Amino acid sequence: MLSQKRCEEVVALCQSLIQAKSYSGQEDRAAAILQESMRSMGFDEVRVDCYGNVIGCIKGKREGKKILFDGHIDTVPVTDESVWEFPPFAAEIHDGKIYGRGTSDMKGSVAAFVCAAANYAGDTGRDFPGEIYVAGVVHEECFEGVAAREISKTVQPDYVVIAEASQLNLKIGQRGRAEIVVETFGKPCHSANPEKGINSVYKMAKVIEAIQTLKPTHHPVLGDGILELTDIKSSPYPGASVVPEYCRATYDRRLLVGETKESVLAPIQELLDKLMAEDPQLKAKVSYAVGKETCYTGNGIEGERFFPGWLYGEEEEFIKDTFAKLKEKGFSPEITQYNFCTNGSHYAGEAGIRTFGLGPSRENLAHTVNEYIEIEQLTKVTECYHGVLEALLK
Repeated sequence: MLSQKRCEEVVALCQSLIQAKSYSGQEDRAAAILQESMRSMGFDEVRVDCYGNVIGCIKGKREGKKILFDGHIDTVPVTDESVWEFPPFAAEIHDGKIYGRGTSDMKGSVAAFVCAAANYAGDTGRDFPGEIYVAGVVHEECFEGVAAREISKTVQPDYVVIAEASQLNLKIGQRGRAEIVVETFGKPCHSANPEKGINSVYKMAKVIEAIQTLKPTHHPVLGDGILELTDIKSSPYPGASVVPEYCRATYDRRLLVGETKESVLAPIQELLDKLMAEDPQLKAKVSYAVGKETCYTGNGIEGERFFPGWLYGEEEEFIKDTFAKLKEKGFSPEITQYNFCTNGSHYAGEAGIRTFGLGPSRENLAHTVNEYIEIEQLTKVTECYHGVLEALLK
């Protein structure tokens, strides 16, 4: 159980991070707080990379494995502060809960693993094998795993702990996510004479109807590889008496283990080829959406919106060791999977690094009005992270 002093430290750091509003691309204040906190806690190294990720390191006295705790410090925006019961950036405490944007998603976790790393270093006198890394990651809400690529390239960890909310349960996998863009190209003309043009929206309607006939892929643990239409845009807009020459539809695709960029697009491309062969006027294209953002450092960050799924087995040694240590410390974790996409898409899905999720609070509090984290969850996960270090740095 955490001492009163350590409880107060993790709560205070969580509150400071919440009070530093940090929408994606505006994480500079939260990043500065993290740097200052890590230095004051005696981290051996604190660095900021080109994207603005904050990476802290504590080195053991002996050679060993590298473990990385990953948590993003950007949040989704608050659209209307007036509907919040408590101010979203005040980090007020009521009935044992800290309220504010990012409490559960996921500044509470970041505060906890920073404190846990410092606690572990102090408790062991740094006499442990290996290195502990903690990362406050930027731009995760825009595209999962893109900024994390820079972290894994720098750190080259042996293990990664994704600190997304899990109610102290172990998460050993997730479906991935892709944004698929389907485009149709027509011919503009005056809408008073539509026969002289080709209406791209009518062509898109046929494509959408055909895509609905595709059978989703399936995984016995992760479920279906969902393909769901999320938006449609046509051009010109407003039409102003012009038959639209361009139409774009976006699909959200939930990815399963082993699916690749090529395998996901293949059935859609095959369908488009068939439709275009049947209709010479139909011109269509499928691709992945590309995200482009500007970091608070001034550097650009860009990535194709394809974030792979991943899954480890309960019998994996690092999972068994962590589970056993948490049980030994009095916790009762379940072993399940995340229902949403995380930076694990990069670490496990792209880089093949041994990864699991462990965090405080409920998953469904993310992005909600009156978001909060229970202080009990915050202090308990700090103990859990201490246990993870005990289990894996041996």
